[in-house]
Amino acid sequence: MSNKETHYTDADIQVLEGLEAVRKRPGMYIGSTGEKGLHHLVWEIVDNAVDEALAGFCDDIEVIIDKGDIIEVRDDGRGIPTGINEKTGLSTVETIFTVLHAGGKFGGEGYKVSGGLHGVGASVVNALSKWLEVRIYRDGNVYYQRFEKGGHPVDTLKIIDSCDIERTGSTIRFEPDETIFRETTHFDYDTLYKRLQEIAFLNKGLRINLYDLREDDKHDTFLYNGGIIEYVEMLNRNKTVLHDDVIYLSGEEDGIQFEVACQYNDGYNSNIYSFTNNINTYEGGTHEDGVKLALTRVINKYARNNKILKDKDEALTGDDVREGLTMIISCKHPDPQFEGQTKTKLGNSEVKKIASDVFGNGFERYLMENPSVAKIIIEKALSASRARIAAKKARETVRRKGDLEFTATFGKLTDCKSKDPSESEIFLVEGDSAGGSAKSGRDYMTQAILPLRGKILNVEKARLDRALSNEEIKTIITAFGTGIGDEFDLSKLRYDKIIIMTDADVDGSHIRVLLLTLFYRFFRPIVEAGHVYAAMPPLFKITHGKTIKYVVDEKEKDEYLASLPANVKVEIARNKGLGEMDPDELRDTTMSKATRTLKQITVDDLQAADAAFEKLMGEAVEPRREFIEQRAGLANLDL
Repeated sequence: MSNKETHYTDADIQVLEGLEAVRKRPGMYIGSTGEKGLHHLVWEIVDNAVDEALAGFCDDIEVIIDKGDIIEVRDDGRGIPTGINEKTGLSTVETIFTVLHAGGKFGGEGYKVSGGLHGVGASVVNALSKWLEVRIYRDGNVYYQRFEKGGHPVDTLKIIDSCDIERTGSTIRFEPDETIFRETTHFDYDTLYKRLQEIAFLNKGLRINLYDLREDDKHDTFLYNGGIIEYVEMLNRNKTVLHDDVIYLSGEEDGIQFEVACQYNDGYNSNIYSFTNNINTYEGGTHEDGVKLALTRVINKYARNNKILKDKDEALTGDDVREGLTMIISCKHPDPQFEGQTKTKLGNSEVKKIASDVFGNGFERYLMENPSVAKIIIEKALSASRARIAAKKARETVRRKGDLEFTATFGKLTDCKSKDPSESEIFLVEGDSAGGSAKSGRDYMTQAILPLRGKILNVEKARLDRALSNEEIKTIITAFGTGIGDEFDLSKLRYDKIIIMTDADVDGSHIRVLLLTLFYRFFRPIVEAGHVYAAMPPLFKITHGKTIKYVVDEKEKDEYLASLPANVKVEIARNKGLGEMDPDELRDTTMSKATRTLKQITVDDLQAADAAFEKLMGEAVEPRREFIEQRAGLANLDL
């Protein structure tokens, strides 16, 4: 035992009470104090209003972004109860907004189904706000209470006015505390738009209005009487669907409600999104597993019974039957058990069988009643099966053997000396000329160079078997070392950073998008794990006197020029391409870990990413033309 004096005493133990704990460790309650955590405040208040809609008492919700980034959320629900809470001795309103884990979601008849943070939402928002105001419309009265400085009540709940006896609802207005949200207190309209639209899709008949009063009075209304049927239609709007009607199935068992809507398109990717009590369970869970199992079982059974699949034929796999499928799964559960604090995966074991039964029985009946659609679906799955078998054979040719024997055969990859993936990185370089400069300017210990000749295959329009016949893609797969498809293994990735290094022009951007499409469709875990980056080569070289300054775009160029004295003689050269830089210049501006700028590629919104790739790289021309026309002024063109 050490004889050293200890300074760890009873006095070092802190006890944080009430909302003080939230302000001390906000990340524990809202995930972060960045932009995502900021918007989480809105979701918590909106979730409370949606809970009223789920209970059948709310038809309209309004979300207003006021000047100064103040948020106001109104609903026409029952209104928060205004009496005295027996346990706290405070009004129920003050209890909800100042006591953690106080709310109507912990049993009783308040809410049979709810989302949110299980009762900590309102109090957490209050704790992290500079001020918050509550107005309750109930029993012909307007009740009001204000909280300041992190949730401290200014006064008790008061009646400040009267209203029509029929009017009910709650209005919450708050301003985030900039001492908590130091990164930003600016609410992004598009972020609110996407989530509120999603909520409206999942709750048919619920009207949600979004207003932005900060600048030009933006306003959008979301009302979908078709619910998740319209959700699927929106997701498939730029795709060629294989059957006109969206398949819709619903049912209830043991108080658990299920809705599933799906439709096949002629694409090669599946887009399945699942929700529980309006929460996006993007990691899936038992509800999604049950539906997927039933889908595979029912299609195989139908194909066997109708002699489309012979006895000697192997069964269709889950991947086969899901190719080209767009599906929304919505589960309403009175007691959901989520895995992890982020609620991204449903864990209730009983849900799997119920989901399988509800969807399976309905889907089997649908196929029997709609044989023409059933035939289309099974032909699509059979085509996917044949491609899967072909892809399996093609994978054999790109499976890594020894020390990159396959890649060495093509003589493209210049590997780094280090075999430690944590310090190694690979540059995917546009063209042999730039590849030559990159090889000479690299750090040979940790940087590998893979030049790409021309533009790789657009995999948005190709199945895996066709992609595996492309020489450039085969070389990339072999260099990464992870394998592909059902053989993919992220732990075998040979490089911590995969860096796309293309020219700062339209062609370079096109090559970068083609590569990102490849990564997103066939190597998505690499993107999700944060291994993919884009190099930021300078677009301009600015010289004045003996000073040389490289800038990446027009904005940075203008800002730098504005910082110089008016009488300075300046020369501005536009860099035509990476291949025109000498090795030292390429190293110093784009490759050196000490001086370069990298942009990490992340996927925060999978639905938005899917839609973007479909729009930019899919078959439909009109959405792509519209996208290009809207953004033509942003392109770096060589004129």
